[in-house]
Amino acid sequence: MAMSSSTSTRLHLPSSWHATTTKATCRWRRQGSLPVAAAAPPLRLRAVRAAGQPIDPGSGADEGPDDQHPRLKIAIVGFGNFGQFLARTFARQGHTLLAHSRTDHSAAAAALGATFYADPHDLCESQPDVVILATSILSAKSVLATLPVHRFRRNTLFADVLSVKEFPKNLLLASLPDDFDIICTHPMFGPESAGGGWGGLKFVYEEVRVGDCPARRARADAFLDIFAREGCTMVNMSCTEHDELAAATQFLTHTVGRMLALLGLEPTPIDTMGYQALLRLVQNTCSDSFDLYNGLFMYNQNSTELLNRLESAMDEIKRRLFDELHQVLRKQLFEGSPPLNTGSPGSSSPPLNTDRPDSSSPPLNTDSPDSSTTTESTDHDQDAHDDKSGQ
Repeated sequence: MAMSSSTSTRLHLPSSWHATTTKATCRWRRQGSLPVAAAAPPLRLRAVRAAGQPIDPGSGADEGPDDQHPRLKIAIVGFGNFGQFLARTFARQGHTLLAHSRTDHSAAAAALGATFYADPHDLCESQPDVVILATSILSAKSVLATLPVHRFRRNTLFADVLSVKEFPKNLLLASLPDDFDIICTHPMFGPESAGGGWGGLKFVYEEVRVGDCPARRARADAFLDIFAREGCTMVNMSCTEHDELAAATQFLTHTVGRMLALLGLEPTPIDTMGYQALLRLVQNTCSDSFDLYNGLFMYNQNSTELLNRLESAMDEIKRRLFDELHQVLRKQLFEGSPPLNTGSPGSSSPPLNTDRPDSSSPPLNTDSPDSSTTTESTDHDQDAHDDKSGQ
């Protein structure tokens, strides 16, 4: 294969291939890669689609002449609040956006420069490079079942952004053809917590299946680079480990927030910083739908254990508090501690009602003819006092 020495490098390729100047990497539309000699100008190859479909020069992960980041054609399935939240950043980075949802979000899609498809078959015909499942946890299975996945391009990359990970991993592996790539992800943030940008926020992912073709590897890297470019802390973690940790962090946070919400907490004039943090927790957790919280419980097998541990922890706290209280009361009743409403232990004044029969002082009102009645009445008052102090 000969190369001209001119400024614009051109390869002698079959007519089904198209070469232009950009980086020398093959596209994932065709299996394998072409060896390309180094040249001064960058070289880009556009191949036919893997499924034998005609070339579409306007689609795919294009690169501008001065842009080092590939531009992907991304389909977001589930264009609700979180899907639109992701789309804003994708659009700003220059990616081509497609959207599909059971609810008509065409106006929101148009505002973000995305093409909305009410029919999933039309979405498939647009041949996206990446399909992102951004539905609720509870509806993920039913929505995926409506997609005619066999009409997507072979080797299409599927990703999900659900808050649990083992469930979508198993779902995608069971529902997609073996030659589809799969990356399970969880952005550990949302519209409420990422209002100031994604910098420093955690993005968890597992590359469940990515083909050996350099082009498929490049596409997966380009997708993950979307989040790395925004400053996310990239956390490569298995779906199993994610769910174990998420039960102790995310599910616990949502559970405590919803428990506090049931208490009806309100701001006060003397709020401490800790109390204000609790109010923010209530606001952040309850701004999400109960379906999300329910999904965190139903589709994470570690959540039930966490609830049991939380209940046991509350029981232990109550036990310790009441044990301390009982110890104080036992001392007052059985160890001669002064009653609660007498003077201080170091006081020299005698306790009230010292006219017990065993007292060394004479009983009160001994000069009365009915002294025995008076003494009995006084003793009864003292017993009532002791009973009250022991309650």
